[in-house]
Amino acid sequence: MQIEHVNITVPDPKASAAKLCELFGWHIRWQGDALNGGFTVHVGDEDSYLALYAPIPPLEPRGVTYGRVGGLNHVGVVVDDLRGTEAKVKAAGYTPHNHANYEPGERFYFDGPDGIEFEVVHYG
Repeated sequence: MQIEHVNITVPDPKASAAKLCELFGWHIRWQGDALNGGFTVHVGDEDSYLALYAPIPPLEPRGVTYGRVGGLNHVGVVVDDLRGTEAKVKAAGYTPHNHANYEPGERFYFDGPDGIEFEVVHYG
């Protein structure tokens, strides 16, 4: 069993998808019209993806998610090259934080497109 996708509301799915493709080497799997006149971009790899959805505005601020039932706290992404991915994250203007190395892998976090926190991990 595996997770196929996670659907996240963002203000500009195309811009967010482009940035995630740059950072993680993903590709756009599909894009088009979505629920209630909105627009969605599916970005990821062959096995899983993020569905980036934008409804017709206005959007409400996200707020603190760690204290909210159903809040999206972060998205974990497994990479082959942790240092190389961190260099891409920095070059894109994001600041890595919370570096750690514990079983089962080494990792760091960053607040990426639309303020979504990503945990980047390498199992070595």
